[in-house]
Amino acid sequence: MTHRTLTAASAGFLVLSTTWVGCTAANQSDEDPSLARGEVANLATDYEAENGVCQGTIDSNHSGYSGTGFCNTDNAVGAAVEWTVNAAAAGNVAISVRYANGTTVDRPADISVNGTVVAAAKSFAGTGAWTTWTNVTLNVGLVAGSNKVRLAATTANGAANIDRLSVDAPSDTQAPTIPQNLRTTDVQSKSITLAWDPSTDNVGVTAYDIGNDGQKFGEVTGNPPPATKTLTGLRPKTTYRLTVFGRDAAGNVSQASNQVNVTTPPTSDTTPPTAPGNLSSSDVTNTSVKLSWTASTDNVGVTGYDIYANNAPLIQDLPPSTSYTVTNLAANTEYSFSVRAKDDGNNVSNASNTVTVRTANVPPGGGVPTSVSTVSSGWSIPWGAAWLPDGSALLNERETFNMYKLTQSGTKTLVGKVPNVVTTNGEGGLLGLAVDPNWNSNHYVYVMHTASEGNRIARLTYDGNSLSGYTSLVQGIAKNNFHNGGRIAFGPDGFLYATCGDARNGSLAQDKNSLNGKILRIKTDGSAAPGNPFNNRVYSYGHRNPQGLAWDSAGRLWSSELGDGSTDELNLITPGANYGWPTCEGNCNVSGMTNPKKTWSTSQASPSGIDIVNNVVYMASLRGQRLWRIPLDGTNAGTPTAYYVNTYGRLRTVLKVPGQSAFWLTTTNADFNGSGGAGSDKVYKVLVQ
Repeated sequence: MTHRTLTAASAGFLVLSTTWVGCTAANQSDEDPSLARGEVANLATDYEAENGVCQGTIDSNHSGYSGTGFCNTDNAVGAAVEWTVNAAAAGNVAISVRYANGTTVDRPADISVNGTVVAAAKSFAGTGAWTTWTNVTLNVGLVAGSNKVRLAATTANGAANIDRLSVDAPSDTQAPTIPQNLRTTDVQSKSITLAWDPSTDNVGVTAYDIGNDGQKFGEVTGNPPPATKTLTGLRPKTTYRLTVFGRDAAGNVSQASNQVNVTTPPTSDTTPPTAPGNLSSSDVTNTSVKLSWTASTDNVGVTGYDIYANNAPLIQDLPPSTSYTVTNLAANTEYSFSVRAKDDGNNVSNASNTVTVRTANVPPGGGVPTSVSTVSSGWSIPWGAAWLPDGSALLNERETFNMYKLTQSGTKTLVGKVPNVVTTNGEGGLLGLAVDPNWNSNHYVYVMHTASEGNRIARLTYDGNSLSGYTSLVQGIAKNNFHNGGRIAFGPDGFLYATCGDARNGSLAQDKNSLNGKILRIKTDGSAAPGNPFNNRVYSYGHRNPQGLAWDSAGRLWSSELGDGSTDELNLITPGANYGWPTCEGNCNVSGMTNPKKTWSTSQASPSGIDIVNNVVYMASLRGQRLWRIPLDGTNAGTPTAYYVNTYGRLRTVLKVPGQSAFWLTTTNADFNGSGGAGSDKVYKVLVQ
């Protein structure tokens, strides 16, 4: 709803004063997919030039204008048109200036809001005729109350003919408050009932999202949504780590509630199935083997089987069957397999007999991980890592905010604590790390971290002994307990790239003016790199939570990305491409969206860092607790192979050793999803054959 009031202004001009009265949509139609996803449509308000302050004349001698005329400014530097807008609430808005310029000479103008220039010498290029009208659009911020929007010519030619200003209603950017006091009110073997103190919001809470280990596990909707949820279809004797997030109609998501860890009790059935029998192998290749066995029996019923490799779970919760082909094995490697049965009470049988298999020889192209050695131990969540020119590396610890220097012989030295870092009690903190290509002359290092207002990219000076000179380069990246992205790295072009998660607000990933859900490409002062596809810092968009960055021998950029509840991705990144989130998770057939080159289930991957050695991608997996090897052939990704399944725990970062067929591999077993505790993480060196 818009109320307009005309009031007299000086020099015989009229000032248009507009007050916005907020409206909320109810019972939105499912036929509008954007509204069905909970987005609020912005209503544009038009301000005619003849109702603003025009430093010139109001003319009507060229057709095609709206209203009663247009502003023909004086031919002078500073000749201006100004409007006054009273906004009910502060917010970012899109404004559009409709103009005509019948010459071939650009008539640039400064656009300011409340006296601050927000677009200097904005181009108002020729439109071919004075009767041909077009629009210049940009985003600005308004304050609550009165705002002055001014367009002032920067050359002696004056401004173009200005017809009107259109302004969107301020978008809702305020997230709900954090749900408090998350608790259980009932716990059964297959269900958990949660309750919490409701969130509040400036417009209204429309939903609650339930998360388990940071991935969406369920939701509650309604008007208002109830602050309770019963999760069903759970497994007995299983631990769930649950949080709740408030969400409003604009897609703003709160920070996470407190986390509750709940272990479902066993069922009354305590009798395990019998052990599977007669396990045998066949059809052995360099990456796979077929296993067969005779079925188990149970007093209630067998619900599935687990396959173990070298006494560690490899494939879990297979549906009842008597055979399975295990894939993604390492070449020329010996495996000892066994099988166990499960029932509905989560009772597990004794193991079957063991069969030992050696897979076939190294696949064509090589690039197979061989020996693993420990470089350094005693770490707590090492996250970002980057090489210095002397062959040593710098590493960040996520929760301690410490930066260390680590030599290839394993000598570890504290460099300093990065200032202004805060944790999110989730996946935020001190994250990515990059060393300036010109470090020998400028001694600059770069970090991505969570701060009080959001996520930042910052620069520090490291002189070889200590840190100093903290400078924030990029702010305005929304944070959340989860989905913060965080990886930064210099590309072959000398620019700095950064992965930014969607901060649990999927709509941001499709907004090219938002930094969230993106891969950014910036200069070392934090400004947009030249040649970016949208003339801002955004390089690619439509990402959920990308965390890996690496370039192949041809300079192509690859990125790993954490999926929501089903599908993780390896993407080939091209400038301006849309990678689909939240419309798509994994592959989809939506026009204009780019499919991943490879996908995995979240239980097998949940990837973080990647690097490329001899045109083979090595991808660290968190939940999957394995290293993936993916050979590249140009723009195609070959068959993935898994290594070290459940051997070293949660794997975080891969860092190629300069000048060697080797990489460093770090663990993240000390985080809230791990089981090792502080100091349990290690840095390994993996040789590649």
